[in-house]
Amino acid sequence: MFKLNLKIALRNLWKNKTSSFINVIGLAIGLAACLMLLLYVSYEWNFDKQAKNWQNVYVAMTNVPGEHNKIAGTFNGTTTALGPLLKENMPEIKYVARMDYGKKSLIANGQNSFKKDSKFAEPNILKMYDYQFISGDPKTALNNPLSVILTENTAKTLFGTADVLNKSVRYQDKEDLTITGVIKDLPENSSNRFDFLMPWSFYEIVDPSAKDLNWNNYSFITMVSLNPDANVDLVNRKMEALVKAYTPPNSQPHFLYQSSKLHLFGKFENGKNIGGDIEQIWLFMGLAFGILLIACINFMNMATAKSEKRAKEVGIKKTIGANRTSLIFQFLTESMVLTFVAVVLAIALLEICLPSFNRLLNINLGISYFNAASWVGILGIVVATGLIAGSYPAFYLSSFNPIQTLKRKIKTRGFLSISLRQVLVVGQFCFAIILIISTLVIYRQIQYIKNKPVGFDVNALVEIPQDGELKTKFDLFKTELLKSGAVTSMYQSTVSLSHRGRNFMDMKWDGMTNPQNTVMFNQVATSYDFIKTNGIKLLQGRDFSKNFASDTAAVMVSASAVKVFGYKDPIGKKVMVFGSNAHIVGVFDDYVWDSPYKSNNPQIVYLTSGQTGTITMRLNNANNLQSNIETISRITKAFNPSYPTEITFINSLYQEKYKSEKTLGILSNLFGGLAIFVSCLGLFGLVAYSAEQRTKEFGVRKVLGASVANLMQLLSLSFIKMILVAIVIAVPISYFAMGKWLSNFEFHTEINWWIIPVAAIGTLSMALITVSFQAYKTAKANPVDALKYE
Repeated sequence: MFKLNLKIALRNLWKNKTSSFINVIGLAIGLAACLMLLLYVSYEWNFDKQAKNWQNVYVAMTNVPGEHNKIAGTFNGTTTALGPLLKENMPEIKYVARMDYGKKSLIANGQNSFKKDSKFAEPNILKMYDYQFISGDPKTALNNPLSVILTENTAKTLFGTADVLNKSVRYQDKEDLTITGVIKDLPENSSNRFDFLMPWSFYEIVDPSAKDLNWNNYSFITMVSLNPDANVDLVNRKMEALVKAYTPPNSQPHFLYQSSKLHLFGKFENGKNIGGDIEQIWLFMGLAFGILLIACINFMNMATAKSEKRAKEVGIKKTIGANRTSLIFQFLTESMVLTFVAVVLAIALLEICLPSFNRLLNINLGISYFNAASWVGILGIVVATGLIAGSYPAFYLSSFNPIQTLKRKIKTRGFLSISLRQVLVVGQFCFAIILIISTLVIYRQIQYIKNKPVGFDVNALVEIPQDGELKTKFDLFKTELLKSGAVTSMYQSTVSLSHRGRNFMDMKWDGMTNPQNTVMFNQVATSYDFIKTNGIKLLQGRDFSKNFASDTAAVMVSASAVKVFGYKDPIGKKVMVFGSNAHIVGVFDDYVWDSPYKSNNPQIVYLTSGQTGTITMRLNNANNLQSNIETISRITKAFNPSYPTEITFINSLYQEKYKSEKTLGILSNLFGGLAIFVSCLGLFGLVAYSAEQRTKEFGVRKVLGASVANLMQLLSLSFIKMILVAIVIAVPISYFAMGKWLSNFEFHTEINWWIIPVAAIGTLSMALITVSFQAYKTAKANPVDALKYE
């Protein structure tokens, strides 16, 4: 029976080449788009889920108390004292590992030196994650303070081979470390990525603050692995009581949060999780299955449109004894054969397009064809697609009455034939119109934020990391660069102009209403020429100056900080920062240093020579850009020969801030276009088949004097009405959905009135072109050929 059904299916597909081609192409594009989006969704969904016991790995979070007993903010920074306290007093905790946030550090093998991602961690980190050791013993790899674990790629970059156990590398041109382990490269969808890992005991030598067990410095990460039977809510309650008992009264509360959730569910409000990037993942999943559903609708529409042609076949088969079940099986076989052909083409399309897709999003996605899970997923989608696309036609066609079908008297039940086909077409174009409007709104939001002033002139500003000799020889380095004419001014600071973190609350001022400050401030420690270099607008007062010796105890504050203080005339007023008195010498306008979508914290800038991190420079516009960069590179290399020169343009750092919304915009554009294309493909097939059914009618009408315009209108009008209905339905849905999306941003654009007509006219135009092409072809046909039909 299956062999016979397969033969009939292949014959029918070959006989109806046009509809088969449209269905195969539509399904192939739908499947390829669906698989591509699901690959991206899978990549994001599996963040930090590589370990066998990833469900039990937690990160300690810190709640920052705010006004009126509310939580002002939540972040994953903790103190050095928290980890040991939990380890000693919480039996539910299996392992504890303290880590730093990581940064790019110099690692060298002789003259072969590179800046790579480094991290420090306690040895228990190797028990929490399933690092695959190529060589070395995970039980002892981090025991020696002067040891290091390399990833396979880092080992090959430094030595040309992964066989490097017990060899030495030089860290930051200061310490020789022995390689005690080489592990497989870490997956990109991991927040704990590094190129080389060093022991916490070495970190205590490098940074004394890591050794000091305190409850004030929240610059460290505490990872925790719970016992499988532990209740995290109970653990959090015990942890809260424990921390209160062992810490000063003003310490901030902590709780454990599953590490794998932080990537997608990392948005907190008043200490409670309210979502995060998971909203985009649901959107992409909807987009993936929406495009596939459009392709399935095309199949259903084409199959039901051909119902009269297949009716006689059904009638004869039922007359000679075929039951409905066998007919359903036959039509489902046709659907599965067509879907199988489509999936082969879809995988080919996926392989062709995936490299470009990866470059577009700057990620590395791929299908593992030797992975059983990949095949189960693909086959699951194929079977579901075949059944969804073929089920309605199968049940509809098999329900025909044999006597009526042989007499060619088919009673079309309104809701189950014509009406449902119209509903499906309307549904297709509703989805497409919603995507068009959404894409336009997303694009306008990105442009709105891009065009919103950041508060200073980002052009001609560059920065370099303050490594090695640049830390101790900054003044001489500055003198040489200014003398070269490549830069007009420069300064050193603890952070880049574009940064996260460095927030604090140890701030007091005259007239405080509360005994303790509950407002989060941001801090920047810098040198002279801060305002002169970055061009931030100075509202009152002045920049730091060597002419005033008292500036060592001075601060500059942002306009929002002045509002918090309540000072009407802030210049000369006193504030207390970290327990030390300081006077305000300047007030600058607020600029964007963190997220451009919301107000940043009030900022305090103070003068220091002891804290380093980044050197910011303003290029000399009188010179050629390339010559400026070459001069900076040459002088930097002369001062700091052990380190590679890394020059970063500030405007490129600000482009990174739009990455998430940019990804959303790219995917909406790309797959929205595909959705419209597949919808129009189905519409083309329906018009073509409708024209074929009415060939004789059009021939008679043309002989009786009907014009080409009359015939085009006759064929096109019903389809255009469906598109208009889709527009009426889609506009309010998309307006509501995008209004809700925009409300997530403190700074956002509005949905302009012109977006609606642009989307409507654009969709209608594409549908008209699709319909008119086939309608014109039919209307221009020779009536003699039409009347000779049959």
